[in-house]
Amino acid sequence: MMQYNFSDMKKMNRPVLGDTVPLEWFRMIRLIGLQQALPLGGKGTTLTIGRKIGESLPVSSVEELLQLFEELKIGIPRIVSADEHKLNIAVEDCFCKGLPSLEEEKMICDLEGAILEGALTKIKGRRVTVREIKCNVTGHEHCEYEVKL
Repeated sequence: MMQYNFSDMKKMNRPVLGDTVPLEWFRMIRLIGLQQALPLGGKGTTLTIGRKIGESLPVSSVEELLQLFEELKIGIPRIVSADEHKLNIAVEDCFCKGLPSLEEEKMICDLEGAILEGALTKIKGRRVTVREIKCNVTGHEHCEYEVKL
């Protein structure tokens, strides 16, 4: 079975529509297609997908990962705190920015966290865990992830 990799994703031939799609399309796939159509809000599927994407990214350092996050327009990440056991990463301008809140304290950016988890596990050479602790849709000023190293 053929498997795609990150460099395959950069190959495009869309002379009319180009290399971008509207944010609304991405939101529909994530929040209507995955979250509303799959059991448990698609959480298991989203985590599996995100980790696999993260593992496939061509990064070998945290700095490269944060730079690629911004280049891919996933969001604008920055490290807000770090020590030898934990790292907190805030993501400004996340895909969810501007969406109305549907439920108190329900965070929706688990795919982005899983991408971070997959990439950081590869970078660190050992299992790390990532948990979203803040989200724009719950009234926070940015999305934020707690990374346990």
